[in-house]
Amino acid sequence: MKPYATDVRRAATRATFSHPRAQAGVGLLEVMISVLIMGIGLLGIAAMQATALKNSQSSLERSQAVIQSYAILESMRANRVAAIAGQYNLALTCNPPAAGTLAQSDVNAWIASLETTLGNTANTCGSITCNGADCTVTVQWDDSRGTGNAGAGNSTYQIATRTQI
Repeated sequence: MKPYATDVRRAATRATFSHPRAQAGVGLLEVMISVLIMGIGLLGIAAMQATALKNSQSSLERSQAVIQSYAILESMRANRVAAIAGQYNLALTCNPPAAGTLAQSDVNAWIASLETTLGNTANTCGSITCNGADCTVTVQWDDSRGTGNAGAGNSTYQIATRTQI
């Protein structure tokens, strides 16, 4: 009976243990696949970060444009008589006009402030149109960094604010 029990034990040992050279390199292949999957995931995260950065830059510029619109409107409300008379009216311009009267000084400071906050480019411009107490302030700037077209041409964006003074 002893030889039979030994043969069964030997057969079980042979079935559960295979030769060590039969699986050589499998661990390295698993590591390489894991590194590949992790690399693709990290590239996806980097792309999301770049998109978030572009969108936050564009959002900052839009917020600054609204703040600048409100700033000139408050200056116009402080000098309401001149605003209603059309002294603040300004065609779309990118260069600060010469300062003289209070209205011209306000517009000069406003255009200079636009260039400071939105970038001193050829597309950072502003316009003011008042028909009596109804006024429209338009701010234009280059949003190529926010749209991802930097270096590929101009990508201007405009925001208009309408109000009564």
